[in-house]
Amino acid sequence: MSKLHVKSGDTVQVINGKYRGKRGKVMAASPDEGKVIVEGVNIVTKHVKPRKMGDPGGILKAEGALYACKVQLVCPKCGKATRTGHKVNAKGKKVRVCKKCGAEIN
Repeated sequence: MSKLHVKSGDTVQVINGKYRGKRGKVMAASPDEGKVIVEGVNIVTKHVKPRKMGDPGGILKAEGALYACKVQLVCPKCGKATRTGHKVNAKGKKVRVCKKCGAEIN
């Protein structure tokens, strides 16, 4: 898998699993693995070892990666989770469009 339908900064909605229905912003996208990290979704506990003298260790909570196929893009205009289409706009640039309302998504 080399392409994803979402990119960093997009607002997405989880469509299945434990966090179904939750919305968040994509913090990082990994096209090679086909995964995304969404803010506030899939919280995991990490055991961190102190690396330097005086550096605190402990248990941290952080977002884990999700498969990109488990999230859908939320249209900024209609506010619904939607599939995306592609269209060439008036300036000749290829843009993503909402399949539900037809609005351009930058």
